[in-house]
Amino acid sequence: MTDSSRTSHSCQPVGLVTKAMSNFCEVRLHGEQVRCQFRGRLRSSASRILTGDRVLVERLPDGHGLITELLPRRTKLTRPPVANVDCCIAVLTTKAPPLNLDLVDRILILAQDADLDIVMCLNKLDLATQEETQLVTASYRASGWPLIMTSAIDGTNLELLAAQLEGRVAVLSGQSGVGKSTLLNAISPGLDLEMGEVSAKGQRGRHTTRAVELLRIAGGWVADSPGFVRLDLPAMEPAKLAGYYPETDPYSGQCRFADCVHDAEPGCAVKEAVAAGEINEGRYQRYVGFLHELQARRRY
Repeated sequence: MTDSSRTSHSCQPVGLVTKAMSNFCEVRLHGEQVRCQFRGRLRSSASRILTGDRVLVERLPDGHGLITELLPRRTKLTRPPVANVDCCIAVLTTKAPPLNLDLVDRILILAQDADLDIVMCLNKLDLATQEETQLVTASYRASGWPLIMTSAIDGTNLELLAAQLEGRVAVLSGQSGVGKSTLLNAISPGLDLEMGEVSAKGQRGRHTTRAVELLRIAGGWVADSPGFVRLDLPAMEPAKLAGYYPETDPYSGQCRFADCVHDAEPGCAVKEAVAAGEINEGRYQRYVGFLHELQARRRY
C-alpha cells in the first residue's frame, strides 16, 4: 500500500487515515501528515472513519484538511477498530503475561472472519521454557499458519517478523503486556513507542497504546493497537465455526452426518482425528467451548 496520493474523479486527493480520533483524523496525504476534520454525516456510527480508511480530502487554506468522502473498504476489524488490513499478527507469550490460548484462538477467529492472513508470533522467547514453546507449536502446527518465535530483548528472529510486514497493512493483536509496542520499537528503533510492564500482582499487562495508529515500518504499515484481556466472538452461525479451524479441513465431508459440527455427533471424523493425535486436543476442546458459546447466544 502506498501513501495514497492518487486522485479521484472529483480531483480531490485520496489519503490514508493513520489515526482516527473522535473529532479529527491524521491523514497521510502526498507524503505528509495532515490533520483533518470531517463532515457531520461521517461522525455517525454507520459511516465512522477508522484508522486505515482511504478517504477523499479537501485541502483548506490553513493547511489542514476536510474529509469529504469515505471510500469502500476491503476489510474491517471491530477490535481493534481498523480498516483495509491485509494481515493479523497474533502476538502471545508464555510468561508475563501467562499464556492465554483461549484469547489467542478468539483473535484468530476474528481475524479469519475479517478475511485476513494470519501470522503467529510467540514473543518473549527469552522467558519461555522448552516445554512451553512445545505446547504452543503443538497447538497450532496443524493449522498451517506461520509461527515466528521472537525476543525483543535479544533480537531473536526480528528480521523474520519484519519480513512479514513488507508491502502489507498489518495489525498486531494480543492481550495487554505481550510486547507489541516493544517489538515495533525493536524493529524500528526511531519509533520510541511507550512501553508498559506486566503487574507483579495480577500478571496482566498495562495498556500503553491508547488508540489505533498506523505506523510506517519495514516497508509496510502496521497498526499498533491497545491490548485487551477479554474478546467476544463475532456474530456468526455456530455451524460456521469449524471453517475457522484449518486443521479440520482434511476431514471435511468424512463425518457420518453432512451437518456435523464435531461435538456430540457419532461417526465424527474430526473427533476421531483428535483421538488419534492428528488434531491438538486442547485446541479442539476450546473449539467446543466456543461452539457452545455461540449456540447459547443464538438461543437467547
